[in-house]
Amino acid sequence: MGKLVRRSFFIYALLICTLVSCSSFQAKRVGEQESDEKALGITDKWLSKDTQIVISKILDRMNNHKGFQRYLRKLGKAPVVFIGEVQNLTSDAYFPIGDLNDEFLNSISETGVFTVVDTAARKAILAEITYQNDGMVDPSTAKLVGKQTGADLIILGNVYMKPESRDGETIKQYRINLWMTDIERGVEVFRGREFIHKKSEQNKLGW
Repeated sequence: MGKLVRRSFFIYALLICTLVSCSSFQAKRVGEQESDEKALGITDKWLSKDTQIVISKILDRMNNHKGFQRYLRKLGKAPVVFIGEVQNLTSDAYFPIGDLNDEFLNSISETGVFTVVDTAARKAILAEITYQNDGMVDPSTAKLVGKQTGADLIILGNVYMKPESRDGETIKQYRINLWMTDIERGVEVFRGREFIHKKSEQNKLGW
């Protein structure tokens, strides 16, 4: 009888532990602002909100850049822009550079000021045109090489991060540089730089 009681108690205790363990996990949808605030309490790494802030500020600088606005007026049309790559030059191999590139591409397109040529899209288009002109497609419908629109501008950039630590506190300074160059003349028509600073503190019990 004693063994049966002990066995029943063990099963009951295991069931309670399982229920408690399962009920300890909760998930809910939160707004962008709340998500960002909660993330800041977990990590000092680069967040999606940081990307949005930086790109927004870069575009504001572009709109207020006298030299660039003068270039647009002189060009007299929406410039064709080739989006190059914003390079990750930080020590963080997991820095979301792809997200930064995508956000910038989307934001540039949404302005309506530019005609955008994407690097990935251009490679895919070239592969398709090569296929069409390789004897696999009716020549009357095949698109010809040399018909793509040439870009007026190319946009390049990079991201740096400099950490400073002392007495358990760390400040990470991210520096984002973007510049736009007239391809035909090789002249830079815009350059923007923005900073994001992140402070974290480690106490004796952990983060």
